[in-house]
Amino acid sequence: MESDPHQMCFGLNLELDRESITTFLQLMGNPALAKTLANRLSSEEIQEVVHYFTGVLKKNMSEDEYHELFLLEQSPHPHK
Repeated sequence: MESDPHQMCFGLNLELDRESITTFLQLMGNPALAKTLANRLSSEEIQEVVHYFTGVLKKNMSEDEYHELFLLEQSPHPHK
């Protein structure tokens, strides 16, 4: 799948789910969408989104991957 939001489909098979969630997450990274949604979320919703997403990151990424891919840090850093 070439990041076409009209081709997203979930629940048929893992490969398609992974392609679709990739597109979904890329769409969520749109600055205009992020700003619009952020301005409409309640404090409770913000906490829920942050708690859920950071839990997913922690479960599925190493600390190095988190710093490199999420925080976009280029250089090695000391842990703890």
